[in-house]
Order: sequence, then C-alpha cells, then structure tokens
Amino acid sequence: MKSIPSFNKIIEESIIKNWDADALTDYKGCTFQYKDVARKIEKIHILFEHSGVERGDKIALCGRNSSNWAVALLATLTYGAVAVPILHEFTAEQIHNIVNHSEAKLLFVGDVVATQIDTTKMPDLEGIVYLPDTSLVVSRTEKLTYAREHLNEIFGQKYPKYFRTEHVKYYTEQDPDELALINYTSGTTGFSKGVMIPYRAMWSNLNFAFEVLGEHMPSNSKTISILPMAHMYGMAFEFIFEFCHGCHIFFLTRMPSPAIIAQAFADIKPSIVIAVPLIIEKIIRKRVFPIVQNNRMRLLLNMPVINKKVKQKICEQVINAFGGNFYEVIIGGAAFNQEVEKFMKSIDFPVTVGYGATECAPIITYADYKDFIPGSCGKAVGNMEVKIASPDPENIPGEIYARGLNVMLGYYKNEEATNEVLDKDGWYHTGDLGTMDSEGNVFIKGRSKNMLLGSSGQNIYPEEIEDKLNSMAMVTESLIIQEGEKLVGLVYPDFEEAKNMGFTDTDLENIMEQNRQELNTTLPAYSQLSSIKLHKEEFEKTPKKSIKRFLYQNAAS
Repeated sequence: MKSIPSFNKIIEESIIKNWDADALTDYKGCTFQYKDVARKIEKIHILFEHSGVERGDKIALCGRNSSNWAVALLATLTYGAVAVPILHEFTAEQIHNIVNHSEAKLLFVGDVVATQIDTTKMPDLEGIVYLPDTSLVVSRTEKLTYAREHLNEIFGQKYPKYFRTEHVKYYTEQDPDELALINYTSGTTGFSKGVMIPYRAMWSNLNFAFEVLGEHMPSNSKTISILPMAHMYGMAFEFIFEFCHGCHIFFLTRMPSPAIIAQAFADIKPSIVIAVPLIIEKIIRKRVFPIVQNNRMRLLLNMPVINKKVKQKICEQVINAFGGNFYEVIIGGAAFNQEVEKFMKSIDFPVTVGYGATECAPIITYADYKDFIPGSCGKAVGNMEVKIASPDPENIPGEIYARGLNVMLGYYKNEEATNEVLDKDGWYHTGDLGTMDSEGNVFIKGRSKNMLLGSSGQNIYPEEIEDKLNSMAMVTESLIIQEGEKLVGLVYPDFEEAKNMGFTDTDLENIMEQNRQELNTTLPAYSQLSSIKLHKEEFEKTPKKSIKRFLYQNAAS
C-alpha cells in the first residue's frame, strides 16, 4: 500500500497553524477559534481517559449540526476511539438500535435528541453526554461521574499556567487500515448497515479535496455546513476538509429551509457551495425561474445579438443568490434534475456534479466545473478506479464498480452483506447503473435495485422518467412505480402554488393528465405512464434526500 500520512496529524497541524483564527460558528450564535476547539478537545480527552475509554472503543454522536458536535467528532478521532455518527432525524428506536449494534461506550446527544431517547433501551452504554455543555445526562460508572465532576480541576492541574500549541498532541500512529468510524446509513432499501470507514479512506477523501479545491480557497475562507454531518458527504466536504484547510465554518443548526439557506448565503458569502440537488433546485425554481421564464425574458433570450449579455446578467443574479463569492457549486448525493442542470450550464454558471457512496467515504467521481460534461458526474478521482460491468460500457448500462483507498473495510458485524458488495479483487459493487465515455466520464442511469422490467423484458429506469416529470407543470417531486404491467406516476404537487392560483384537486388532476400525455410523447411505448396519481405529502427521504422507494411500492393501489 502507498505511504499514507496520518489523518489525525493533519488535524493537529491545522489547529496549531490556525491557533488564533476563527474556526466554528453556530450561525447567529457563538464562535470558537481553533485554540478554543483545541481546549475543548483536550477536556473531552481527559473525560475519556479518566472514565476508562480506550482506543478502538465506540463513541456515538447524535444531534443537529453544531460547533459542539464537530468538537466531539474531532475529539473522538484524535483520541483513537471509533466515531459512530447517527443522523438526528432517525427515530428513537433507530438510535437505540445503532447504539446497541455498534457497542458504543458513550453517546453524545444534542438538545432535541436528549428528550427523545429512552436510556433503558441502551443498557450497555456507560454514559450519555450532553453536547451543548458536556454535562452528563446519564452516568453508569463512578469513574465517569468523577471525571466529569472534576474535569476543570484535572485540566487545571495538567496545564497550571495555560493551554498552548505545544500541548496539542494527538493519536497519530494509526495504521491506514485502522477503523476510524462506523457510518450507519438507512439507504433507500430500508435496511441500515454500519459502514466501516478506515483512516486511509478519511485521508484519501481529504487529500482529494486539498488537491481539487485547496488552491481555489484561501485558508481563512468562510464556508457553510448545510448537510447533516452524520452523513459522510457533509462530514467530509463541509467540515473535515474546511477545518483541516484553516477555514471558518458556519453551521446551520436549525432545519435549513430555502429561506434560511438563502439568508445564510447572503450573510456568510461562502467560498464553496456543497449541496444536494434538492437544495439547489428549490432555490433555482423559487428565485430564478420566475424571473427568466416570463415572456419578456424569453424574447430577449431568443435575440442572438443580446442573448449573451442577458445570460451574463442572469448568471450574475444566480451567483449572487449563493453569496457571490464561491469558486463553484458541487452537487452530490442524488440525481440532479436535467432541466435545472441544463439551465445552469446554459448561463455558464460554475456548477459540477460528483458521485459517491457512504461505502467510499464518500467520493468516487468528480470533475471541476470547467471540465464537467453535462449529464455526467465526472471521472474517477485520485486513488480510485472505476469500471462499468457491461459488454459495451459506452452504450449499454452496467453496474458501476469502484476500487481504491476510499473503499470501506466492510459492514460492521455483517459479513454476508459485505461479501455481496466487495469482491475478492477489491471492487466495490455500487448497485448503481451507468455508462462511461471514452474519456472516463461516468453517466448514472439509475439504481440496479430500482430498475423495472417492461412487459417484454425491457429495462426501465424510473429515475429517468421522474427527472422529466419533475420539470413539468405543478410537479414538486415524483415517483414511478409498477402496478402489474402498468407504470404509474405518484406526484407530490406544488400545493403552495396551487393555492396561490386557486386550483382545486380536480384542476391538479387535469394538469397531471396533460403532463402525462405530454410526457408519454417523449417515452418509448414500454415505459409510458398509464396514470398519474396525486400524493398529498412530501415523500419520505434518506439522509441524502433520496426518496425511500420501498415505502411506496403499493401506494398506487
């Protein structure tokens, strides 16, 4: 294996180098400088040490994004313990299951989670620590109780004068294949697995970000953390890279609605925007499309002489909607709507799409926006190789395989599931279908598990139909399901717009029927929709904002 630097050493060096700089801010709340983070990490290390936490012990974290969440994660990794981040939106039962399955010794919880969980359902936990102030919600050992009650006293004895850069000494001797964290993902299949991420994968993702983004971002850049840090995409590219690069990270601690996100972009002016498609699409549809889709603007865009100037003006407005100070917008986590992507490329907006999986911590493919081919998700990143399991990878979709430093060790305590996706040659079988052009650009066609079979055995990729349907009148989101041999579209309409327009459910049904007829003219006979049915509420999503398809298989009946 190639020589891999110590991941924890990079964290240590960033703290020392950026000692007096701002590090973490809860948006509209308090700010920690790098030296404050170091001091807080040290106190958590003392808590670990004096309560009997050893290297390799599991430490679970469950709470909304916040500076204190970030500190607890850094403290866990730099101590040599194994972090188990848990999405705060999981149900109490799911949290209990993950804590128990991972054999976590301690659990850090945020304010909301603290009121939801049942401590009796997690009998093997030694303690629960409250993230906002590291107080103990529950302590089941005298050592932990003593360590917390005497924490400031022990810290004062250890550092009688003051805590300085020379005191920052972390666990940096880890083996590249040593387990760093276990990331549980609900996935779209409904079955949660614990993905074992080694230090080599953490370092490789960090190194990728340094190489492709480092030069475009000054070390004192401001950035925003929108995505849940309990998910690898948000953790790796909205927190760990920025922290190790000396950036100032702002956490949107509340549920980030489009209005809050738009305000944060205007206030913070981030130097990079990392997002899932849903966030970008909502901003474009609500704030940009109404401006550019009126008759006057359409007329101007059809005049070749001034078309370029108009597009430049529109691009400036869209850039300003995201703060006006970023290098590029990186989309990942789910499929990007083709209409929105096409529009953004048509105005030369700096957007690109990457592709990854929790099992690769998470990045697999990426291209800088200047090299990005619309419809693709870039090429294999450094330290990774990608192939398509197809006799004709350019034209016939096949399963996407990935191999390299980013690939997980396997699923925790689940050898059977591990063997299903990791073959003897080290290839991770993603379960996604795609093609690859001669330049190595990968084009996602859908999930192999989602693929439907037509009446004569034709392959139908529901995501491709949904992408078209989502661009039609009054459609917010959609899901294509199979009823016998027929395809049915479930649509969650734009009820807010319908209310503004005075539309009834009957009006919406008529609009959807028009949409269906129009959509079917663009589809081969075997993949045309027999009907569209209205769905009264948003579809349930995974952490990556993918619809949980398995919940809706019988929804049309």
